[in-house]
Amino acid sequence: MTAPAIPVRRASQLPPGTGKAAWLFLAPALTLIFIFFFLPVLASLLLSLTDFDIYSIADPPTTRFVGLKNYGRLLETPEFWQALRNTLYFALVGGPLTIALSLGSALLLNAKLTRFKTVFRTIYFIPFVTTLVAVSIVWRYLYHTKYGLLNYGLGFFGVGPIDWLGDPRWAMPAIILLAVWKNFGYNMLIFIAGLQSIPSELYDAAEIDGAGPVRRFFNVTLPLLGPTMLFVGVVTMIGYFQLFAEPYVMTMGGPLRATTSVVLLMYEEGFRWWRMGYAAAIAFVLFLVILLATLLQFRLQKERA
Repeated sequence: MTAPAIPVRRASQLPPGTGKAAWLFLAPALTLIFIFFFLPVLASLLLSLTDFDIYSIADPPTTRFVGLKNYGRLLETPEFWQALRNTLYFALVGGPLTIALSLGSALLLNAKLTRFKTVFRTIYFIPFVTTLVAVSIVWRYLYHTKYGLLNYGLGFFGVGPIDWLGDPRWAMPAIILLAVWKNFGYNMLIFIAGLQSIPSELYDAAEIDGAGPVRRFFNVTLPLLGPTMLFVGVVTMIGYFQLFAEPYVMTMGGPLRATTSVVLLMYEEGFRWWRMGYAAAIAFVLFLVILLATLLQFRLQKERA
């Protein structure tokens, strides 16, 4: 016997005044979003079309409208392209490593044989809630060429000391290692929630059909983790494209600009050299890069689905 269908009330059938009440409740939040998000974004866009600098701060009328000149100058600057390469390197290498480590940790903690799950979740999540500047300072000492714990450990395997933060070949990998350790705990908790939402009956059915652990992982776990994987991938990618604190604290963008990110370059142009219009142009170019990367991830996820 089928259950009776529940009638669905359309928007036109709602009681009079419902729409006005909804807008009334939404008005405070929308007002704050408009004032503190849309207005600053619009102001930054207008700022990127001017030559606003430190002299304009003292005398705003001296600001001139330059159109797309800042963007054209930006695309002709080698420092920007190097910063963009560094940012892409950080995001395309550190992002997948973070997601892989998060997923592996979630699978281990979600296993039936694992004990003290709450303790391990807390331990793995602690780096994420720790202040990034404090963590970066501690890792600077771990990377110290002569007294660092990392080089001390490598010495037991006959590996000579490595100048982690002073060698352009090793500076960005060192920062990536820090970022992976710092951020994997947050993604791990999201993956655990996704794994716990998968019905156990699917694993039982796959095991009855003769599927081993590897086949169950690729044919059951990964497909059903698709939405979770998309969320984690997008959030991680957006965060990694905004790389700033790690190179600012650990290397100041060096050595030889090997760790200068787009956000760090924007900070230098805007708050060190006070070229605010040029810095605003960098911010909007970074926004377009992040937007394209996000749309690409959504497209790939849609094709896999």
